[in-house]
Parts: sequence; structure tokens; C-alpha cells
Amino acid sequence: MSNKLTKALEFANYRSSLNIQHNNMKARVQTLLSYSTNGGTFIISHELISFVKLLVDREMPDAVLLDVYNNPIQIENLDTFLEELISRYFEATNEYFADYSKLKKSRKVHKLIDIDDD
Repeated sequence: MSNKLTKALEFANYRSSLNIQHNNMKARVQTLLSYSTNGGTFIISHELISFVKLLVDREMPDAVLLDVYNNPIQIENLDTFLEELISRYFEATNEYFADYSKLKKSRKVHKLIDIDDD
């Protein structure tokens, strides 16, 4: 094969591997941002955190929230619920940031593949 074709194939392989790794990271973060409590499942988002913070600021000790399946879920202690949401959010995003930083530095396919092993 010509040198140009070899380099083009290497680059295509690199881009494909990069996209796969990035999609895997996004899927992992989405899994980490899923939080189940009291028989309900919530996706931790800015909106959920802000809404629960609003309820806490209004000094509501508990509330019924709709989960991802639109089931009403009684949250007994909104302060504790909010702390758990914030804690899990930052754990997930910090892990994503660390993995993404490694991914950005990887310029070879074999380094992309080794990211999961760290």
C-alpha cells in the first residue's frame, strides 16, 4: 500500500476508536447519573438539582416527585436527597472529565484502547 493510503487508514481507525471510546464514556456517565430511591428512578440533571434546591429553600421537608417513568415517589428528606444528587453528579462528571482528559491526549489507537485499563 502507498504511504498516503496507510496514513489515511490509520487516521480512520484512530477516529473510529476515538468515537467509540467517547460514546462509551458518555454511556457510563449516563449510568452514573441514574439514581434509584424509594422505588423510583431519577436522572440527575441540573433541572432536578435546581428544583429540589428550590423546595429545600422553601423549607419543605419532603415532597412527592415524578421519576423517569412518571411515577409519584415520596421523598422523605429533601435535604438528604439534594446532598445525594449533588454528590453523585460531581462524582460522575469528575470521572468523565478525568477520562475525557486522557482521551484528548491519546494520539494513537493503542493509547485509546488502553484508557479503559487505567
